[in-house]
Amino acid sequence: MKFDVTIMHDDLNVIPNIARELEERGVDAMWTPETAHNPFLPLTLAAYVTEKLEVGTAIAVAFPTSPMKMAYIAWDLAAQSRGRFILGLGTQVKAHIVRRFSSEWGSPGPRLKDYILAMRAIWDAWQNNGQLRYEGEFYKHTLMTPFFQPSPIEHPGIPVYIAGVNSYLCQLAGEICQGFHVHPFHTTGYLRDVIVTNVEEGAQRTGRSRADVNLTCAIFVVTGETEKDIENDVAAVKSQIAFYASTPSYRPVLEHHGMGDLQDKLSIMAREGRWFEMHEAISDDLLDKVAVVATHDDLAHKVKERYEGLLDRVGYYFPYIPGERTQLWDKSLAVFAD
Repeated sequence: MKFDVTIMHDDLNVIPNIARELEERGVDAMWTPETAHNPFLPLTLAAYVTEKLEVGTAIAVAFPTSPMKMAYIAWDLAAQSRGRFILGLGTQVKAHIVRRFSSEWGSPGPRLKDYILAMRAIWDAWQNNGQLRYEGEFYKHTLMTPFFQPSPIEHPGIPVYIAGVNSYLCQLAGEICQGFHVHPFHTTGYLRDVIVTNVEEGAQRTGRSRADVNLTCAIFVVTGETEKDIENDVAAVKSQIAFYASTPSYRPVLEHHGMGDLQDKLSIMAREGRWFEMHEAISDDLLDKVAVVATHDDLAHKVKERYEGLLDRVGYYFPYIPGERTQLWDKSLAVFAD
């Protein structure tokens, strides 16, 4: 099981030092999200100053960027990193795609599949100097002239991970992807019964197996150096869980445990703006199902015990910040290095 971290950067100039530090510590991969900043710019800086650290997006929003533009970005990062780049993609939700990005929305699952197949056709044309003739349901790419065609690269098999919660995207990951970003709002029961089962089903359609798909997750954790620290962390993590549980997209996780009514309750509270009360609706039992609760000394052991055989890569939901939680990172890396 690999151990990764997520960084949330505000200053690109600090990225090289962070990347060097992560590699020296023995972190396996550095992930960047597409939230308030571009997710790709930190990765090119990190790749330049490291030799072993994998770099990837968790996730980049696919649809506002055409498959062709995304293919160029991924190609350059794969070449620069000498095969250490992982392209993590997600669909986002309709409101953001339409109202924030001013892009098209519709059939997000099939559209994402077409998107990935289009990129792969583009990469194949570049690597093998072939004609580009991709015509899918949503995307068509039939023009590539020498002036715009990059040279072949040493590592053209760019791994694509996708993120999701429900069965279609799990099966799509099994069919055609190298990895799947498991959402932190999950339980081991949902992970085993729904996510893994659907990944396996999708993999069988294309003659693959579960072993061909890396499952990765930035896990919710409640932690601190002492039990008192843990008590102080509970409300914050319950608030994060409540936010996701209030969203209809994540209702299946609750329904899997007979708790679908909780989503209705939290959705009403969210509409009424009662954000600071929502954590009170999250029981300790649900907290224990969704998050790993442990001191710094025990956290990595408990994560490893809970997810052995279920996840291939793990990290924590909070970002890596140099100089903070130093002992926790050291202890965790020591456990996962064994």
